Amino acid sequence: MLAGNNQKTGIEDYAFVSKTAELGKDVYIAAFAYIGNKAKIGNNVKIYPNAFVGDNVSLADNCIIYPGAKVYHNCVIGKNVILHSGVVIGSDGFGFAPLGDGTYKKIPQLGNVIIEDDVEIGSNTTIDRATLGSTIIRKGVKLDNLIQVGHNAEIGEGTVIAAQTGVSGSTKIGKNCMIGGQAGIVGHIFIADGTHINAQSGVSKSVRKPNTVITGSPAFEYRPALKSQAVFKNLPDLAQKIQELEERINMLTGKKD
Repeated sequence: MLAGNNQKTGIEDYAFVSKTAELGKDVYIAAFAYIGNKAKIGNNVKIYPNAFVGDNVSLADNCIIYPGAKVYHNCVIGKNVILHSGVVIGSDGFGFAPLGDGTYKKIPQLGNVIIEDDVEIGSNTTIDRATLGSTIIRKGVKLDNLIQVGHNAEIGEGTVIAAQTGVSGSTKIGKNCMIGGQAGIVGHIFIADGTHINAQSGVSKSVRKPNTVITGSPAFEYRPALKSQAVFKNLPDLAQKIQELEERINMLTGKKD
């Protein structure tokens, strides 16, 4: 995995590394990167310019943190994880309580994000920390650019998600799912193992049956959806035929409009 420029080692001038941080072997920390207090950096980790690794963050062996990626405090990153430029791990979850005067009170987001081994996360994707507990990205997950994962969500092992998808808070996605671009998934639902979600689908309820294929908004199973789409395209013709039939019935029965 580590080739070309990723063979660099050492700490460049103008990088900040806390005195309480722990660094493994063959680490590379580029100029203007920041490593916070009590951060733990594993062997062969590569951290590029303007990357931020917050207090108490753990990065296991062979991680690559590309320029401008941010990992907030207390987050845990497994082995062989790649965070591309602009990724934000551990920003506050979207938690606000409505008050009587029409304003909103911020709910403290006290949890963290756990990313397991062999995960790759595309540019400008954001994963919110949990309100309590952890937002979890399981082993082998691949996330495209520009994805939003809400607080306390969980994405199962081997699942892949394409760009501009939004996963709302507390939703649990199973193993080996495939989710197309611009899909929207509401909060507090369950997506079974092996589910395929077509691009631009809006998932508003749980998918309990493994290996289901869904599409549309609101999303439902693929084959019935195709039949519904065929009917929808023909609605003008069907409406005209119904009108003609009504006129014939009225003529036969002598009924007037």
